[in-house]
Amino acid sequence: MATDQIRYDVLARDALRGVLRRVLMDAAEQGLPGEHHFFITFLSKADGVKISPRLLAQHPEEMTIILQHQFWDLTVTEDRFEVGLSFGGVPERLVVPFNAIKSFFDPSVQFGLQFETAETEATAADMPPGAPSPQVLAVPDAPALPVAAETEDKSEDKPKPGDGAEVVRLDRFRKKK
Repeated sequence: MATDQIRYDVLARDALRGVLRRVLMDAAEQGLPGEHHFFITFLSKADGVKISPRLLAQHPEEMTIILQHQFWDLTVTEDRFEVGLSFGGVPERLVVPFNAIKSFFDPSVQFGLQFETAETEATAADMPPGAPSPQVLAVPDAPALPVAAETEDKSEDKPKPGDGAEVVRLDRFRKKK
């Protein structure tokens, strides 16, 4: 198998993270339009993630937040976003780098993205040459995500178990020789 010297996997991952960045920038500037809201799952111990010790103790591996009605001060930069949320009535400020995000899902339109994280990418670097590299998973009808974080919003419009679609790896579209 030929070596991918262009690194299409990296280009695709960065492009899809750009989609997420743009969506959050628009939400920061104009608010959430219509029924749109976001489930964002990230690694809670990834480099650059800043959450309180209380939240880290409750979610030591990963955490899912919901951006819907009760969030504030959403700030988006090139490499991360920051947002205020309330957890059990306690306001918190979270800083989440884009490379710590595992998945993004907007249940109002059944659109989702699933990412390989930097931790998974580092493991892939140890793989033998010629092995397929980790890919960004684009999920048009994303499966339900577990909600690991609470906000005061108790919306009925959360993903339900069993909702889902096929996750397709980008490798599937590569030419086989």
